[in-house]
This record gives sequence, C-alpha cells and structure tokens, in this order.
Amino acid sequence: MIRVFIGYDPREAVAFSVLAHSIHRRASRPVSVTPLMLSQLGAEMTRERHPLQSSEFSFSRFIVPALCNYEGWALFMDGDMIMLDDVAKLWALADPAYAVMVVQHDHRPREDMKKLGAVQTSYERKNWSSVMLFNCARCRALTPDYVNTASGLDLHRFNWLKEGEIGALPARWNHLVGYDPGEPAENLSVLHYTLGGPYYEGFENSLYADEWRAENAAMNAVAKR
Repeated sequence: MIRVFIGYDPREAVAFSVLAHSIHRRASRPVSVTPLMLSQLGAEMTRERHPLQSSEFSFSRFIVPALCNYEGWALFMDGDMIMLDDVAKLWALADPAYAVMVVQHDHRPREDMKKLGAVQTSYERKNWSSVMLFNCARCRALTPDYVNTASGLDLHRFNWLKEGEIGALPARWNHLVGYDPGEPAENLSVLHYTLGGPYYEGFENSLYADEWRAENAAMNAVAKR
C-alpha cells in the first residue's frame, strides 16, 4: 500500500479533493490518501498558530512518521498540487540510504506576500518540505513533542537530520509553478501551485491553469455518473 498524506486547509478544500483524485486515477498500485486535518489531530498537534504560518498544515506535515508508528515509507504532499504521473513511480524511488527524500529546489521568492495575504519568507531549503518521501523508521526525531515545540526553521530546514540523510528526487516531482522554468506538462509529474492555484480569484489564468481545470472537470464528471 502506498501511503499518501496531503496537507489540508479548509480554505483549499477543493484543491485537496482534486489532488487526491489526480493521484488515484493515475495510480497503478493501491493507494491510501489521508488528509492532515487539524480537527483530527488534536492529540498530536498542540502548537498554536504562528503569525507567519500560511496554511493549517505548515507544521502538521512533520507528524506523518509518528502517525505511521515510525514504520515503512510515507509520502507527504502540500494540498495545492496535482499529480500528472503514476505515484508508484515516485514510490519506487525510495532509497533506504536516506531518512527523507525531496526535490532540492534553490527557491528564492521574489515577492513579499503570497496567497491569501500571508507574508512571504525566504530561508535555506525553502519548499523542500512540500513533497517529502519519509523513511519513517529513520525519522524518530520527529516526535509529537519536537514537532510541537521546534521552530519553524528547524523543521523546514531539516535540522532534525544529520548531514547526508536527505536524498534528492528528480525536479519533475515538485514543479514550482511560476518559479521553475516552464516545460510541457507531459515532462512534469507534480504541479505545485505555490503562488496560488487557479481556484483563487486572480489566478484563473496562471501557468498550468488548464491542467488543474481539466483535473477538476474529470473529478466532477465521475461524481455525476
């Protein structure tokens, strides 16, 4: 079973549903998709919301290994994405030599604000944590106590790992829309609408908006059958 955890924010409920649909309809193996909803994580997530926190899953993503009892592998994805490829191909890249595997962007935001009026911040390894393939047994440092008390920078910069424990995934598995150089969609596996998805006013004509709308339409067509 491929275990996928998706960051959930009530303001982006439609984005979660479209991402989950895009994963399931292309998967060649059984997949379980779990939304990381704070309303369901009361026992695990007790930290107060930080003023710079742009989504409800800014920190809950790091509780995934604990939810898996530090066993096996698990994939975390931000909610503002769609999958254009078979998730089993990503799962096959899991390398036990590493504790976590990510796309290692050199992401340096140019703007001061991001979606929903949140303040944009820049830090080393920014957006590395938006897609994480966890080797859960090697992520025991991510206890609920640590996740609830560590600084945001310590968590997102992977200060809980030793040097050499972060493996690299191909860039196609976390394409930052509006930042990474544009490519034909068929060359990409995950589109990440980090600046704002086509479901937001003002982003209707953003890059790869047609791909998101097509996925949404495909999901709705299935629901109407």
